[in-house]
Amino acid sequence: QVQLVESGGGSVQAGGSLKLSCAASGRTGSRYAVGWFRQAPGKEREFVAAITWSGGSTSYLDSVKGRFTISRDNAKQTVYLQMNSLKPEDTAVYYCAARDAMLKSARSRDYNYWGQGTQVTVSS
Repeated sequence: QVQLVESGGGSVQAGGSLKLSCAASGRTGSRYAVGWFRQAPGKEREFVAAITWSGGSTSYLDSVKGRFTISRDNAKQTVYLQMNSLKPEDTAVYYCAARDAMLKSARSRDYNYWGQGTQVTVSS
């Protein structure tokens, strides 16, 4: 099995930056895709970004394009989400997730490994 641990969340003023990390442990290989999702209080969990583990192909939620960057370090088995120009509407608990497939997906149900989440709070 694969275990995921998120870190890097915190509180920041609007316009600031945070970098989230998702460290994987257990049996990991190249045939994975990793996604970032977020959930704000009272709202549905939504897709943020995804990346293939081996090829590095990326996908983004439209509202974060140009502000967020997902990347991975295969040697460290870690996926990152660099978040710049943060807005109050980015406030949420951010989760990383992995699926045992190379294709990226924006659907949470396609992912079968999940981290515990890390809180991101952006003040106005």
